[in-house]
Formats: sequence, C-alpha cells, structure tokens
Amino acid sequence: MNPSPYSQLAEDYQRIEQAIQYLDDHYQDQPSLEEVAASLGLSEFHFQRLFTRWAGISPKRFLQFVTKEHARDLLHQTENLLDTTHQVGLSSLGRLHDLMVSTEAVSPGEYKSRGAGLTIRYGLHPTPFGPCLIGLTERGICHLSFVQEREGDAIDTLVADWASAKMIEDQKATAPWMGPIFDLTQRGDRPLHLFLRGTNFQLKVWEALLSVPAGTVTTYEQIAARIGKPQALRAVGTAVGHNPIAVLIPCHRVIRKVGEFGNYRYGPARKKALLGWEASRVQA
Repeated sequence: MNPSPYSQLAEDYQRIEQAIQYLDDHYQDQPSLEEVAASLGLSEFHFQRLFTRWAGISPKRFLQFVTKEHARDLLHQTENLLDTTHQVGLSSLGRLHDLMVSTEAVSPGEYKSRGAGLTIRYGLHPTPFGPCLIGLTERGICHLSFVQEREGDAIDTLVADWASAKMIEDQKATAPWMGPIFDLTQRGDRPLHLFLRGTNFQLKVWEALLSVPAGTVTTYEQIAARIGKPQALRAVGTAVGHNPIAVLIPCHRVIRKVGEFGNYRYGPARKKALLGWEASRVQA
C-alpha cells in the first residue's frame, strides 16, 4: 500500500524543522543554502527538492517568511486587524472566514462535569507538521495537539482535560478529518465544528484568535484589547497557551509586539513552520 501524502509530508517535516532550528541558531551568519543543506547531511540539490515538496516554494522564499523582519512587516500591515474583522461580522464564537470553523462551548454544568456522559473518539495521525492527536465528540472536534516526544503524553493530556469522558481509540473515525484540517481544498462549504471546554475568559481569547486570518499575525496586546481586558496580558498569554485545538484555533499567529515570534506550546520551530506554510499559500 502506498504511503499517504501526509505520511510523506510528516517525514519531510522533521528535516524542515531541523533547517528552521539551524537558521535560528545561525541567523546572524546568514548561512547559504549549501550550508543549511550540509547541516542536515544533504546535498544542496536534495535539500532544495525536499523543501519545495514540503512547502511548495523554494527554501529561500520560505525562509523569508520566518524571519524577524517579516514578522514586523506583518504586524505593521495588520495593526488594526481585529477591529477590521469585527466590523465585517467575525465577532461571534462561530465564524472564521479563512478556515470555515464553527464552534460550540460546553454549558456551565458540562464544564463542571469534565465530560461526564460524553464519548470521545481519538486517533494519532501524521500531518505536514509531525504526528498529531485528534479527539472527536458527536458535537465536534474537542482536541487537536501535536505529539512532541511520546504519544502517551499527548493522550494523557487529552484524558486529563476530559477526565470523566469515555475514551475510545478509533483511528478509522478520526482519519477522515485530517485532510479537511490541513488542506483547505478538501474542506468544501461545510464548516468544521469545534466543541470547546474552557472558562469564560479563555473562550473570549479563543474567539479573538478565530478572527485572525491565515497569513497574518497579531499580538497579545491586540488580543487583550479585543476582549476588553487591555491590562490582562499575562492571563491572555496563559489562555493562548492552553488552547486545546491547535491550528484550527490559531494560537500560532500570536507573536510579540517587538516583532519576535515568541514561544509556542509545540516548539518555536513548529510555530515558524506553520506561519511560513500559511504565508506561502496565501501569497500563492
């Protein structure tokens, strides 16, 4: 049986992440394509082919998207992004124009019950950014996370978040969701439904994140202002870090006001990879 395109992309991604990490470590030296390729033990030709297969563009072009200068340019271009998206009707927890996502929050009683009476089907799958774990309920996706080291750790986090829910490993049920999540051409007109469990403050932060289109970025300050809590930067950062549904709720699009990419729950290299991937597709 031939491997899925996502299996190949996931395999390629390991090298891409190493390349991004190498550039982070040697940014001041402005290494050449040959030097980056050599750091991976590849020829310049093979690295160029690998990178283009994964990103769809050349390494040189992609790496422009993951530099500090590009981050600053994006911030300048999207300074009033959240105000703009609010004006065009993206203010409710239920609309994301570029990803076609609709959301539903648990009720207060359901929040306290931590998933009692709920069945969650979960599965581990390859993606263009490494393996991920997805959790599904009848009401929508409740969990999406990248595996960082051990698969068991990712599953433990899902179980802890929904401690009273019934867990069923079911890759057959979860596999069809991978294409629509990571390939917009497979999305069609039907939105993906998310089922969120969080405090009122967290839900407001995640709603604000849903207003940030692909190919753009925002800051913690802008998110705090958007939800009417301009002084709550630390709390906003905590809520962003506890986002339970990676990619679809785009916490990777939050960067520091000074134009630095900042930290990410699943590693700074993956954050840059996600932003570069999105920027390249938006410009294409």
